[in-house]
Amino acid sequence: MKVYFATDHAGFKLKGKLVGFVKGLGYEAEDCGPFEYDKNDDYPDWISKAAQKVSEDPNGFGIVFGGSGQGEGIVANKFRNVRCAVFYSLALPTEAIDISGASSTDPYEILKLTRAHNNSNMLSIGIRFLTQEQIEKAIKIFLESPFKGEERHLRRIEKIKQIER
Repeated sequence: MKVYFATDHAGFKLKGKLVGFVKGLGYEAEDCGPFEYDKNDDYPDWISKAAQKVSEDPNGFGIVFGGSGQGEGIVANKFRNVRCAVFYSLALPTEAIDISGASSTDPYEILKLTRAHNNSNMLSIGIRFLTQEQIEKAIKIFLESPFKGEERHLRRIEKIKQIER
């Protein structure tokens, strides 16, 4: 499995470390840029390169990041076959919001759920809100969490594909 990386200027320094981290986990990694620091760069230019690769690689994953990760996730989700989740906080709810009463004390549970339920194949990280150690843990959990493949999740993903233009 190949993991495609891209960032903006905010994550430029961290990108090389994370590519090395993922290679150390045994994955093949491709750096989609940027390749030199430019404080005035435009993240869509780089994030779109990684998202295009994921769009064309049914077994690939993408890891993109920026200050908040929000814009990067928006760009990635413009591409066919890309389901990009955004992760930027370890905050936990003080009370359950889910009508079933379900809640979690694991701040990384959202990563497991987006893989299990949405078969997310890209992760956008807001690096201004996490430490490098937390980011590495998030990436590892995301890449190692399986898609459950249950009928209801497959059905919903197919509906998402029908919306894609």
